[in-house]
Amino acid sequence: MTKARGRRIGVVDTTFARFDMGAAAVDELRKASKPSDRLRIDRVVVPGIKDLPVAAKNLLDAGCDLVIACGMVGGAEVDRQCALVADIGLQQAQLLAGKPILGVAVYEQEAKDERELAWLMDRRTREHAANAYQMLYRPEALLAKAGTGQRQGFADAGPIRLEG
Repeated sequence: MTKARGRRIGVVDTTFARFDMGAAAVDELRKASKPSDRLRIDRVVVPGIKDLPVAAKNLLDAGCDLVIACGMVGGAEVDRQCALVADIGLQQAQLLAGKPILGVAVYEQEAKDERELAWLMDRRTREHAANAYQMLYRPEALLAKAGTGQRQGFADAGPIRLEG
């Protein structure tokens, strides 16, 4: 696959999140890209995670090659149900568009306190943004990581081997 030029990445995030995940994604994409990439970043902010699928689909329809959809999931059961609805919507939107949407979800209960929650939201978002950039501009970098147990946010799980 040849190196892509002049691509567009959409970033959609929410006002519900307690950390500016969209800003972290945009910052990471800018750090990764070179002027010769001619990367364009389009950002949209919506109220909550159930609003992410339509916003992401609209970005894809408007010419984005890929969208990063960022959201925080609160600690209540209803929040987890909303996250499932949003995830199903994101899956459907990417299938309809025929283009990828990388969903970045951080659940409040994943972190032991607010400091760790902010750290996790930043790190997971940045790692997904790096993956988005590599999908469009350096797919060989992802190929080299196949089967290595990569995780976005906390430590990687690492590979397992088939015993011979």
